[in-house]
Amino acid sequence: MTVAEVSGDKHAAQLIRSLKQLDPSIVVEGLGGPEMAAAGATIHRNTVQDAAMGLRGALRAVEVMNLLRWTKARFDETRPDLLIGVDSPSMNFHFAKAARSRGIPVLQYVAPQLWAWAAWRMNKLRRRVDQVACILPFEQEYFRSHGVKATFVGHPLFDALPTNRDEDLRTERFPAQPPVIGLLPGSRRSEAVQNFPHLLDVAKVIRTEFPGVTFLVPTTPATHPVVDELVRPRIEAGWPITIGLDRFDDMVPRCDLCLTVSGTATLHVAGFGVPMIVVYRVSPLTWNAGGRWLIRTRTFALVNLLAQQSGDGQTPHHLVPEFVPWYGSTRPVADLALDYLRHPQKLDEQSQQLRQLVRSLDHPGASLNTAKLAMEMMNGSRSS
Repeated sequence: MTVAEVSGDKHAAQLIRSLKQLDPSIVVEGLGGPEMAAAGATIHRNTVQDAAMGLRGALRAVEVMNLLRWTKARFDETRPDLLIGVDSPSMNFHFAKAARSRGIPVLQYVAPQLWAWAAWRMNKLRRRVDQVACILPFEQEYFRSHGVKATFVGHPLFDALPTNRDEDLRTERFPAQPPVIGLLPGSRRSEAVQNFPHLLDVAKVIRTEFPGVTFLVPTTPATHPVVDELVRPRIEAGWPITIGLDRFDDMVPRCDLCLTVSGTATLHVAGFGVPMIVVYRVSPLTWNAGGRWLIRTRTFALVNLLAQQSGDGQTPHHLVPEFVPWYGSTRPVADLALDYLRHPQKLDEQSQQLRQLVRSLDHPGASLNTAKLAMEMMNGSRSS
């Protein structure tokens, strides 16, 4: 297995446990992180510590090429029965090419978002990947229509969410009590660097009008140092703000509203029925030079995309407000957050809509379904 970031490490770990459930003797090795190691994989290189996007992601290409040389030598020394690339196609396509050139079958777990941008990579996907395990319902039909063998397996998020998440963890909530706001900086260090200082600017405005507010900030090992450095002086100045390493599932259900970066986090928040405002900080230069021309989808938050697909597929259906790209003044985000807090019924309405959306997706079993696909591919490879 090859993994490039924190969320992929978690998905891979769940998959490893399912594989070992089907065959306890199975051996899993690869490039990944501590979650995979804890699930029983041999990790040759830690590839999730410095996961990045944008310019820093491009600079990481040198590291990927070094990893690729090592992996090719490993393939030649000990040929695996299957390569599973987990998400991160920009990295995993390189390993897939190396595997296919050696006759090793390739499973891509979490489909590349070619429906949103870079559809030109479809030929590359067909050449380098034997099977795609899709985690979004509409992806199976999309990829099959383009000649890619694809199977919808479910979303791994619902394998990991607590089963009691509908239970209210607080006896009294806003507006009977002061609001609790989640500030979600993402899972990558680069995301936290780009977004979290501006989330704190929004928090400052909220605190002015709602002085009793408290803030909760769940972090990952990659984002925790960035968040801690920025939050520590504010805590010392009396801000009611708490950071928690790997405490997403504990903190988010306690929130009345979350300000979150876009990505899988939006579906994770929706899984708890917590209202949200979605942001993603992008420089106007980067956006106008390339982003606006490359990205085809008219919505960015995953929950909005899923809502659109469940509608007519054409008209953008925004369950949650999104500021993507987010540049310039932070005041519009702050004003919208204040509007939600001044009108709690808007929070309730969004919460109900999110719960309704999640009910259509909440089918645990993605990891086991993917493990079964992997076993079929390995058995087919051995018999051929």
